[in-house]
Amino acid sequence: MVDKFTCSFLFMFCSIILAQDMQEGFNFLETGKYKEASLFFENILKEYPENKTAKLCYGRAVGLSGDSEKAILIFTALRNQFPEDFEIKLNYAESLLWDRQFPEAEPFYKKLTDEQPTSFPAVLGYANTLSNLKKYPLALKEVTKALNLQKGNANALISRKYIRLGYANQISQNKEYEKALAMLAQNLVDFPNDKDTQLNRANIYLITKKLDSATAVYKEIATNTKDSIIAMNGLALIAHQKHKEKKALEITRTNIKKAERYANSDAELYFSAKERYIQALLWNQKFSTATQEIEKLQSAYPNNNSVLSLSASSGMYTSHFKKSIKNYTQILSVSESSFDGNLGIANAYRATANDMKAYEYAFKTLHFYPKQPDAEKLIQTLKKSHTPFIEEKTTFTFDNGDNEAVSLYLNSEIPFSTKFKTTASYTYRTTKNEKTAIDAKSHTISAGLNYIWNGRISMSGNIGVTSANGRTNTFTSLLGEIIIKTKPFRLHNLDIGYRRELQNFNADLINREILMNHYLCNYNLSTNFNLGWFTQYMYTLQTDDNTRNLVFTSLYYSILRRPVLKTGINYQYISFANQVPTTYFSPEKFHLTEIFAELVSDPQKKWFFQISAALGKQFVEEDPASTTFRAESKLGYRFSNRFITNIYGKYSNIASATAAGFRFTEFGFKLKWYFLPKPIFDKKIMLLKKEAE
Repeated sequence: MVDKFTCSFLFMFCSIILAQDMQEGFNFLETGKYKEASLFFENILKEYPENKTAKLCYGRAVGLSGDSEKAILIFTALRNQFPEDFEIKLNYAESLLWDRQFPEAEPFYKKLTDEQPTSFPAVLGYANTLSNLKKYPLALKEVTKALNLQKGNANALISRKYIRLGYANQISQNKEYEKALAMLAQNLVDFPNDKDTQLNRANIYLITKKLDSATAVYKEIATNTKDSIIAMNGLALIAHQKHKEKKALEITRTNIKKAERYANSDAELYFSAKERYIQALLWNQKFSTATQEIEKLQSAYPNNNSVLSLSASSGMYTSHFKKSIKNYTQILSVSESSFDGNLGIANAYRATANDMKAYEYAFKTLHFYPKQPDAEKLIQTLKKSHTPFIEEKTTFTFDNGDNEAVSLYLNSEIPFSTKFKTTASYTYRTTKNEKTAIDAKSHTISAGLNYIWNGRISMSGNIGVTSANGRTNTFTSLLGEIIIKTKPFRLHNLDIGYRRELQNFNADLINREILMNHYLCNYNLSTNFNLGWFTQYMYTLQTDDNTRNLVFTSLYYSILRRPVLKTGINYQYISFANQVPTTYFSPEKFHLTEIFAELVSDPQKKWFFQISAALGKQFVEEDPASTTFRAESKLGYRFSNRFITNIYGKYSNIASATAAGFRFTEFGFKLKWYFLPKPIFDKKIMLLKKEAE
């Protein structure tokens, strides 16, 4: 009979031999060769089916090679067999993380840390679990405990880095940008110039428009060729945000040459440079080249979401909105949470006047990316366009014919849906002539509606009554307007309409009760290369049995986009059937040609302005040509999102209703107040938000 000592010796000897046999498998695990480790320990278990160490190693190899569900089953069986074994519990908890069962892992890790508070893997595993659940403050507390247990542990330091990254992103979404930057700065103590941390810092600076700070960070990142490519992508974006589009394109052209060497070895890096290059082409309106580059990418990366996004962006820039919607829809069919897909299609629907769809996808963007600034801005813009407002305009007018006028105009607009809104207006005008002592007053009240059928057809109309009281005549007349606006083709706008109004330039004309029936047609052609052409034809039947033909055409070119600087040439032709010069300006032939320039600031800024001027020549009948000049300026201030005001003034010496050779001046102010804080149908909008959540 063998004694106990002999049995113990034999067990230890066999364990040492088995451990030596499993060393190759341990090496596979340590070097990340998990599939090889899985096969190795599977073979060991065929010979030693009850060996606990082999089972543990097999479970780890299986889980780390991607089959987390099988790993959980292996560790569950081991837990049932060895319920008090702490190492098995640790491996089971880790397998829950592999399978992304974070809610289930959290209470289990909590029990493990309560059971053994000094267990480094338990505390670190708990911290990682909390991080995945976005419970960053508690995760940070636990990872600090882990580092107290093992100071300087590389895995714990990396965990803390990613916890801080996640926490910084979370608090930056709440617009606590300084707190987020302070959090990221702590990462740089552990990992100086860490690329992930630096990119997050740069992103916050971009969001907060601290573009010089973002530039400095990108320059710090560029410590080697690959990182310099990433940095230059960022610098190109900064140039774009500074509206320096040519500089952005120059950067991306240099960058794409640097990235070409990595086209095969690092396709993702090369693609990012190519993507930014195409975006810069779009920013610079080089649409033909951008299209060619996108087609190349489509051949190389068919159905790639990033390529589809570039194609959709191209469609937005060139007004191919249906194409953009199709591309964004395809993106969302693959990735429901795509930022580009959701916000892109929201903007595309906005461009096609489908505002409810725009709301829907803007809310979906916020569902996946809470408090995202661009999505919030789009919703704010949409709501403002559907919020009721009142505007008041007061004008003071005088000319060299001793005519003076004061006008008060009130207008209100109330949208009842994204497609239908009503309008109401009231105008009071008093005019007099100091030389002849003739004066007149008029009151006009009207109501109207606007309806959008779709992105290509809309209609507006109003009907009103004017009551005039002059020295020799008192009367009431019916006025009105109906305009049908269409977009028959991409970049084409065609408006057809009718308008009935009173000739009220001065007191004498009001006393004569001349009503004008205008039949008009407006046509505007835009292009993708900054050139535009606007033409108006108007045929007028007057109640004094006179008729008028008017043609106005303008060829214009946009030189700058921010601020908008536009210049061009205008031509106008007027012809009356009957000449009644003693009553009003009614030439048989009138020609005007002028060159003009217009400068317009961003109307969304706190202060905004508009300045325009034109210089030309006018030809009345057979008279010699005379020089014309007109100018107009506006300066506005935005007190809040709901209250805006501006003052304006204008001057012209172009022949008008009074006579040739006159000078006309007008100045005034305008107030606009959104008297409700949100649209009337906001509950319907909020239902879309609830559905998105």
